[in-house]
Amino acid sequence: MKRITIIDGHPDADPARYGHAICAAYASAARDAGHEVRLFSLANLEIPILKSREQWEDEEIPAALKPAQEAVKWAEHVVFYYPLWLGDMPALLKAFLEQAFRPGFALDEGDDGDGELLEGRSARIIVTMGMPAFFYRAFFASHSVRSFKRNILKFTGFEPVSTSLIGNVDGKEEHRKRWLKKISQLGASGQ
Repeated sequence: MKRITIIDGHPDADPARYGHAICAAYASAARDAGHEVRLFSLANLEIPILKSREQWEDEEIPAALKPAQEAVKWAEHVVFYYPLWLGDMPALLKAFLEQAFRPGFALDEGDDGDGELLEGRSARIIVTMGMPAFFYRAFFASHSVRSFKRNILKFTGFEPVSTSLIGNVDGKEEHRKRWLKKISQLGASGQ
């Protein structure tokens, strides 16, 4: 059994959002299978943006974000969910990553450090979008997902990093239900 942290990066707290159902389905199936799960909805947190390198390096992380940051450290597997907005992750998730993945937590920038303080953890990125997922892969080369995977997660030590791209979320209800079933299977298996 695994320790799993889920970061729900949808900025809209409306419980009717499909992304919240995805995170809830994953969490429920994982718990039912015996995994320990911590779920954080960023929409319910006040996350200030960083405006300087000095803030990133020297200021304390806001107290409201510490439980989520600690849950990332606690986890063996971390699931990041976000809806594709303007071809990338929403600003709220980016602000969370900038706040939480600070030097000394995610990065060891010392002379003898290897840079990867979160190694030994796996991750899954789940992204929803209105366009077909194959179009996002083929035409846009999964830009935001590749960047998040390579430049943030792998850079800080996560390996392996898997992805689930869910397109056409505004389409048929059967399509959304099939994906909830797939996400539940991933949750049960801790992937």
